[in-house]
Amino acid sequence: MPDENFIIRDPLLDSKHNVIGYALSWATRYPESYLSEERHATCIAEISDAFNNSDDGWLLADSLIFLDVQPGALSLDALSLLPPKNTVFVVTIADLRDQNTLAKIVALRERGFGVSLRDVNFLLHDKSLLDHLTYVEIDFSSADFTTQARVYGALKQSGIRMLARQVTDWQAFDVCASLGLDAFVGKLHLTPRSQSISQNKGLNPSQTVILRLMQMVRANADIQQLEDVLRRDPAIAYKLLRYINSAGLGQRREIQSLKQALQLLGYNPLHRWLSLLLATSTTSGFSPVLLEAALVRGRLAEILGQKILSKNDADNLFVVGMFSLLDRLLGIPMDAVLAKIQVSEAISDALLSRTGVYGPFLALAEACELNANLVAALALPYKFSATDINHSHLSALAWVKNLPA
Repeated sequence: MPDENFIIRDPLLDSKHNVIGYALSWATRYPESYLSEERHATCIAEISDAFNNSDDGWLLADSLIFLDVQPGALSLDALSLLPPKNTVFVVTIADLRDQNTLAKIVALRERGFGVSLRDVNFLLHDKSLLDHLTYVEIDFSSADFTTQARVYGALKQSGIRMLARQVTDWQAFDVCASLGLDAFVGKLHLTPRSQSISQNKGLNPSQTVILRLMQMVRANADIQQLEDVLRRDPAIAYKLLRYINSAGLGQRREIQSLKQALQLLGYNPLHRWLSLLLATSTTSGFSPVLLEAALVRGRLAEILGQKILSKNDADNLFVVGMFSLLDRLLGIPMDAVLAKIQVSEAISDALLSRTGVYGPFLALAEACELNANLVAALALPYKFSATDINHSHLSALAWVKNLPA
């Protein structure tokens, strides 16, 4: 089927846990199917359209995108739509040894695109290939770090950047970071650090205030009561005023009154803003990838929900996505999180068991981090096409990267 290629995302991290980009691949639910050149061009165009804006340019700022491409796609006209300094094409040793493909790679490098080699071990025997590369990748799926360290050491002097793949737990990340690797690809946000829960000393004062405000909003507390709580926390009050006066909300004059800010924002948008503030209030050193994943999930679930649900339900989907990693962001189990937050049964069902009205949308957003089979199965009941999912997924990424600081 021509429309069965789903974009799957892996975060790309640096050694300080910052999200510096994404590894994007086109996965099909049918392993034996071939991604045609036409479909490949369509997928690349989807990425370019989502991340480029005629007024603002590249919407991912300095973020990189690593793209798995077949040799035939390396000469597609669609590649010219991607910014060379932000784009890295992942190739294999077979690509480099094929003269026709190598010529395409050389042409891309001359235009400023990055090229990353997936099978790094071959370079130990043929280092002449390094001239065509900007990255080489080490697969850390095995536990033999000693051997892999030797591979790294043999190439370290070349000045080429090193990327570790299959980094699926924080212990492996720490080992890779200690070796001096430059970037990391893996599903680290799906694996909590063991010490995060065991060493948790409870919510910090700011989080406690935010939770109290969220409970008050859900109980439709009087505006004056909300204002009284905000006045006791100048930092949160300042952030609210800064948010309400941001260009995106289109206020014609500066709002300086907390009461006016609360009245203008309204209860549902206020609850949404507080959920975002709660997630960003963590001080965990490894939180950037967790926070960004939560934001993408929330926005992706919301966009998909807007297609078939009410506006209120779509707003709730954003909160569900944001809260889906709140246990790891705050360092406490999800049932303990929900014991502190007054949420509806529908939101609770989604977070605890991926059931109810919102659960399948959250599961679908999570599946875009995993595999095409799962995405296809979860999309089917709602008749979402791969184009629907891909466009929503990429739009969510661009939205997250353009949130005001």
